[in-house]
Amino acid sequence: MELDDSGSREKPKRKFPFSIFPPEYDFESMLADQAESTVKGVQIFITWLQTSPVTDPISLDLYETQIDSMRHALEDKLGEAFSTPFDRQDIYSLSRQIGYVLNFSVVTAREMFAFGVSPDQPIQQMAEALLSGTRALTKGVRNLHGDERGVHDTIHEVREAIRSIEHVYIAGMAVLLRNGDMAEALRRREIYHHLRDAGRALSNTTDILHRVTVALD
Repeated sequence: MELDDSGSREKPKRKFPFSIFPPEYDFESMLADQAESTVKGVQIFITWLQTSPVTDPISLDLYETQIDSMRHALEDKLGEAFSTPFDRQDIYSLSRQIGYVLNFSVVTAREMFAFGVSPDQPIQQMAEALLSGTRALTKGVRNLHGDERGVHDTIHEVREAIRSIEHVYIAGMAVLLRNGDMAEALRRREIYHHLRDAGRALSNTTDILHRVTVALD
């Protein structure tokens, strides 16, 4: 025990009990892994769209279950972690919105099979734009603490893909409504809408990523 400047004895310093806290987790890598797995899931969906007639999307269902397990594991660790690289609510929301991208893709496939809807040009174009945007998002998540300029560039790429989905949705619906077959229009409108929802989930994810990037600058 040492004396301080006044000549009195210093109180012994307490050692911080780090052992009571759980080990830290690499949430950024977990998010990037989930995003990359989502890219693969959207690719599986696009491959499924190329079958004629469309088949029961069982393999896509199984893959979705695996990716949901990744998300659940991240959420569990988020609840255990003493500290996080950035706001834990943003980590949770990023993971949840990335999950919605695949969830809506799978719902699209399920309903196409159930309703007997074959892939058309708007469905293919929206799915391709969704894949492009998800790939760009993954690059952005991977570079959160790396190339900041690159993250901003990828955010721009994602938003371009989202705009493409919106444009295709509107143009596709206009054609359906002009054709006069309301039963067919209703079936396809349901499918188009789910792909649009996937694009909106991607948009929400991008907004969160942008907020995180600004906070880390």
